[in-house]
Amino acid sequence: MDWDKLRIFHAVADAGSLTHAGDTLHLSQSAVSRQVRALEESLNTTLFHRHARGLILTEQGELLFDATRAMSKRLDAASARIRDSEEEVFGELRVTTTLGFGTLWLAPRLHKLYAKYPDLNIDLMLEERVLDLPMREADAAIRMKEPSQADLIRKRLMSVRMRLYATQGYLDAKGMPEIAADLSNHRLIAQNMGATQVGASSALTQSLMTNDIPSRLMVNNYFGVLQAVLHDLGIGILPNYVVEESPDLVRVLPEIESAEVPVYLAYPEELRHSKRIQAFRDFVQEEILIHRKLMKAQGKV
Repeated sequence: MDWDKLRIFHAVADAGSLTHAGDTLHLSQSAVSRQVRALEESLNTTLFHRHARGLILTEQGELLFDATRAMSKRLDAASARIRDSEEEVFGELRVTTTLGFGTLWLAPRLHKLYAKYPDLNIDLMLEERVLDLPMREADAAIRMKEPSQADLIRKRLMSVRMRLYATQGYLDAKGMPEIAADLSNHRLIAQNMGATQVGASSALTQSLMTNDIPSRLMVNNYFGVLQAVLHDLGIGILPNYVVEESPDLVRVLPEIESAEVPVYLAYPEELRHSKRIQAFRDFVQEEILIHRKLMKAQGKV
């Protein structure tokens, strides 16, 4: 089979559209269509069912896509190993984590990593969707639960708890609640329970909502919750790591917090010896230690 035609077929199958595949490959739709048709003719089979909403793989197409997906994974892994220098840290590193953790904890610290490795290029993908590391959608992930794939190296980094916070200005104006029932006199700001989130956060939110809180603001990520709290809109449910970057926050009802949420670093087994992965892993672990020491010194553990 023609490797170039297989590459184009894989892009079309992955995108489900000739147009989107063409955009990815920097080819015209007609050029992509000709290559797919030529591949079908060489195999004497139909690879796609064509309809108005896009393309669906036939049974034969699924078989070929499984093969090209495995090939793509192996080629990406080989390329990553080739790019890694034995002595230097350089090149692209694709890191994925949640919007909240990436925005509020990781991004503010990356200047330290760049200061040490200026030739490293980080592609930071912040989304709640769990990207597939074995399929090389990302090189490394920081996740709020232990990864389930067997072919991943994983390391527990830290634990997070969801707690209640407000600004001193808000509390001066509205008063400090003494018991959970007092929350009925305040606005509760929380991550939307319909959004992708850890179960501990959802459970805490549901528990607090039993206090007949008439005014609520729901946001689909913790960055939005933090911004609302900092602008004196109410009392927010936030992960405890936010207090380091937002020292003006005051903890409310300190006896109330979520169950422990583990935070894991994970990356594919084939990247075990990657200099970029090693540099990122060491950086994150060092920052976790600094974070813990600072929180302990401030009595915010």
